[in-house]
Amino acid sequence: MAKQRQMKIEQKSALAAMQALETKSDAELESETKYRSAAYAILGARAAERYDAESSRAWFQKAIAAARPQERMALKRMADASLALAERRAGDLKAAVQKLGSEAPSNTQMMLLRLMGVVAPPKSASLVRRIFGPISIFLLISTLIAISLGIVELVALPLGGVTLGAALLYAVLLLTAVLGTLVFFGRRKQNRARSGS
Repeated sequence: MAKQRQMKIEQKSALAAMQALETKSDAELESETKYRSAAYAILGARAAERYDAESSRAWFQKAIAAARPQERMALKRMADASLALAERRAGDLKAAVQKLGSEAPSNTQMMLLRLMGVVAPPKSASLVRRIFGPISIFLLISTLIAISLGIVELVALPLGGVTLGAALLYAVLLLTAVLGTLVFFGRRKQNRARSGS
C-alpha cells in the first residue's frame, strides 16, 4: 500500500512538473535537470505541433529514457498521439488521444488534419505524395477562384456583364471576404467552446 501511494505521489509530481514547465522556453526546457523527462516530452509535443515528426520522435525517445519506469507508459501514449499529429495520421491520432483519456478531436479538426496530410505531407511520405502536395494547393486555389468568378459573372449578367479583368478582381475580393468570414466565425466558435469547457 505504501509503495502504491509513493508511486501515485511520484506520478502526480511529474504531471504537476509538466504543467509548470509548459510556460518555459525551448532553451530552458533543454537545460532542465530536475524533471528532464517532462521537459523532453513537452519539447516532443511542441515539435509535433510544428509537424516535425523527426524531432518529436527524438525528444520522446529521450523523455522515455529519462523517465521512471511507472511514467514510461504515459509518455509512450503521449508520443503516439504527438507523432500521429506530426505525421498527419488522423485515424491514429483519434485512437491515441482516446488512449490518453482525453477528448477525441472534433470531426472538423480531423478533416483539417487529413487535408493537411494531402496538401503538406510529412517527410516520410512517398515522392508522389510530396509532389502532389503543392499541385493540390494550386488546384484548390484555382477551383475556388473559378467558383468565385462564376458567381461574379452570374451576378453581373443582368447588369450588362463585366470585363474579365474586373471579374477576376471581384472574384478575388469575394473569395477573400468569404474566407475571412469563415475564419472569424470559426475562431469565435472555438473561443466559445474553450470558455464553456
